Amino acid sequence: HCFCYCFKHLYFQEKRENIRSLTMSGHVGFESLPDQLVNRSIQQGFCFNILCVGETGIGKSTLIDTLFNTNFEDYESSHFCPNVKLKAQTYELQESNVQLKLTIVNTVGFGDQINKEESYQPIVDYIDAQFEAYLQEELKIKRSLFTYHDSRIHVCLYFISPTGHSLKTLDLLTMKNLDSKVNIIPVIAKADTVSKTELQKFKIKLMSELVSNGVQIYQFPTDDDTIAKVNAAMNGQLPFAVVGSMDEVKVGNKMVKARQYPWGVVQVENENHCDFVKLREMLICTNMEDLREQTHTRHYELYRRCKLEEMGFTDVGPENKPVSLQETYEAKRHEFHGERQRKEEEMKQMFVQRVKEKEAILKEAERELQAKFEHLKRLHQEERMKLEEKRRLLEEEIIAFSKKKATSEIFHSQSFLATGSNLRKDKDRKNSNFL
Repeated sequence: HCFCYCFKHLYFQEKRENIRSLTMSGHVGFESLPDQLVNRSIQQGFCFNILCVGETGIGKSTLIDTLFNTNFEDYESSHFCPNVKLKAQTYELQESNVQLKLTIVNTVGFGDQINKEESYQPIVDYIDAQFEAYLQEELKIKRSLFTYHDSRIHVCLYFISPTGHSLKTLDLLTMKNLDSKVNIIPVIAKADTVSKTELQKFKIKLMSELVSNGVQIYQFPTDDDTIAKVNAAMNGQLPFAVVGSMDEVKVGNKMVKARQYPWGVVQVENENHCDFVKLREMLICTNMEDLREQTHTRHYELYRRCKLEEMGFTDVGPENKPVSLQETYEAKRHEFHGERQRKEEEMKQMFVQRVKEKEAILKEAERELQAKFEHLKRLHQEERMKLEEKRRLLEEEIIAFSKKKATSEIFHSQSFLATGSNLRKDKDRKNSNFL
């Protein structure tokens, strides 16, 4: 196998080296391809989806408003939510001739529960649900990916409380469960509540904890020479310490976005006060397309690969030979057919066994009923014989009674006749005496 691989590698390398480079003698026009792509993209528009993860009241909505210089519709959340819910809002934005479909996904009630053990699970489920929706669209026979609203999360802004100490266990667990599914950019919220010295120490401590716990946050790409230097410098500035505000305060002769305090003014867009400008430049101006690309080529591909492997699809067979989708489908179909036949046979055997058990139960019940019937029949016969005996005795008593009755009547009639004759004799005697 190693020999074949080396041979193929050398063959294709030689084939690439044999590609001829030609110099054209005139203008053809395919140099306009980048311009065509730009025009096509502008007509189609772009989408960008941001997931904001952080405790209630930490300033997520204010920062998003400040990032896009827009007052998005949002409602204050309560601190008494029984569980974490995700609320998504989509907006159509336009800057110059570029249209952007922006989706803001907010975590309502994150960190407000007493038991925070599974606070991250609804977030993981939501991200997976968006991947699953895109995968199902891809697997359709008649796809419409060109007009499909891509709801996959492109970046997760994870808001860290400015405690000045260390990351909470909930923060580590959540980022650890999200780093393989989404591009995470950690930000320290309300950075104006910590002094500069403490903030710098807090940043170093946070990055050390993230590295020691194996949390992979998004690194700005350095493969493009035009932005490699600035991205490398910004990677050393993570996590960004930000302040958000839509209030305008007069500083000198101009109005700036800032937060007014009794001791002074914190300017949002002043890099000496916070990292808001750095975050906006890195997130929107420089690396938005890379975030979209990383979501598709890295996180979605990982989800897609795992899902297809769960379904039994592989790129190579048992002997490390390439396997086509049709072959895998046929193999899975045969496997499914065999599994179905096996289950059918098991169900048939189970059915036959249950029928036999039911027949045995019915036969036993029938025997019991027959025995009961015979017993009742025997009792009936005995009762009938007793009744017949009583009837015979009753008839004999009736006959005897009839005989006694007849004898009594004869005796009574004889007594009556005798009495009558005696009366006549007495009467005749009296009459003769009278005469």
